[in-house]
Amino acid sequence: MQVQGAVSLLAWLPVAGLALMLLKLELELGRAPRLQPLAPCAEPVSPVPLHLRVVIPAYNEADNIADCISAALASRDPGVPWQLVVIDDASSDTTHALAREALGPDTPERLLLQAGPRPVGERWCGKNWAAGLAAAAPWPAGDPAQQWLLFLDADVRLRPEALAAALADATAHGSDLLSLAPRLQCSCLAEWLVQPIVATLLGLGFPMERSNDPADPTAFAAGPFMLFRRSAYAAVGGHAAVAGEVVEDLALARLIKASGLQLRYLLGVDLVDLQMYRSLSALWEGWTKNWFLGLDRDWIKALGSAGVVLLLFAAPWGVLLAALGLHQPLWLPPALVGISLLLALRLWSWWRFGTPIRYWWLSWLGALLIAAIVPASIWKTSTGQGWTWRGRQLA
Repeated sequence: MQVQGAVSLLAWLPVAGLALMLLKLELELGRAPRLQPLAPCAEPVSPVPLHLRVVIPAYNEADNIADCISAALASRDPGVPWQLVVIDDASSDTTHALAREALGPDTPERLLLQAGPRPVGERWCGKNWAAGLAAAAPWPAGDPAQQWLLFLDADVRLRPEALAAALADATAHGSDLLSLAPRLQCSCLAEWLVQPIVATLLGLGFPMERSNDPADPTAFAAGPFMLFRRSAYAAVGGHAAVAGEVVEDLALARLIKASGLQLRYLLGVDLVDLQMYRSLSALWEGWTKNWFLGLDRDWIKALGSAGVVLLLFAAPWGVLLAALGLHQPLWLPPALVGISLLLALRLWSWWRFGTPIRYWWLSWLGALLIAAIVPASIWKTSTGQGWTWRGRQLA
C-alpha cells in the first residue's frame, strides 16, 4: 500500500508541472508585446530619409520561394524606398528559375543574385554566406543608421502590413535589431506532433521580457524575421562574425546585446506566418540540426529537456494506461486531470494565437519523437555524422 501511495503521489507530478507551465505561459507569453498593423491612415515611418533592403537567402527552396516572394511584393508601401534581394545559395533544384519567374527582370528594386562558392578554407554554415553577400551589395548614399536590413527565411509568408509595421516599430523604439516570433503553420502530421510543443518550450525558455531588458543578458531572436539597423549589423560584424554558427540567429542576437545595442523581440503572430517543415524527414533533419546547439551544447540541458517533455506531454497518458491496465483507481484522477491540462494548453494556444487544437491527443507521440530527436541531435552535432541541412554537410 505504501508503494502504491507513493506512485499515486508521483502521478500528480505531471499535473503540477502542466499547471505551472500554463500559468507561466499566460504571464510571460500571453501578455507579451505584439506587433500590430498600422492604422490605415497612419504614416508608416518618421519623415527621416530611410532605405530598406529585404533579403531572402534561398537554398533548395523550390517549395517555398515563389510564395515567399509574392507575399513580400504584396506588402503595403512602408513609406520609404525599399528593395527586395533574393540570393540563391547554389541550389540544386529549381529555386533559381522559380525566383526569377516570381521577381521578373532585375531592377534596382528587385534583384536576384547568385551566392557562388564559399571561400576555400573558410567555414560558412547555413545561410550565413549568402546573407552576408546580399547585405554587402552596394547601398544608396545615406546614413547607415537610417538604413535597414531585413532577413527573411524562404518559408516565411508576410502579411501585407508586416513591413510597414515592423519598420515603424523599429524606428519608434530605437531598435538595432527587431525580431518577430511568427505564427507557426503546420501541414503534415509530424509538424502537428512536434511544433506546438517546441513553441511552448521556446516561449518559456527565452522570455520576451528578459530579452527586451537591456540589463538582462538573455538574448533571443527568431531567424525567420530579423530587421537590423544597418549600422548595428556592421558594428557586430554581420553574418561574417557568425560564419561558422549553425544557429546564427541566436548568435547574432547575443552579439547585438553584448555590444550594448538595442534588441527588441516581439510576437509577430498577427503579421508573419511560418511553415518550417513539410515532412517527417525534413522535421527530423531540422531539429536534430538545431536542438543541441540551441541549448549551448549542454548535455544536461539537452537530456533534461527531453525528460521534461516526456514528463509533461507523455506521462499523463502513460498513467492513464497503467491505471486501466493495472486496475489502480487512485491513478485515474491525476491521469485525467493531466490530460485535461494538455487540452487546456492547446485551447490556450488557440485562444491567444489562433493555433488549431488538431491532434492534441497525440501529445504523447510528439513527446516520444522529441525524446528521439534530442540524443540524435547530440550525436550528430558532436560527431558531425549525418549533420546536414537539406543534404548539405554542416560539419
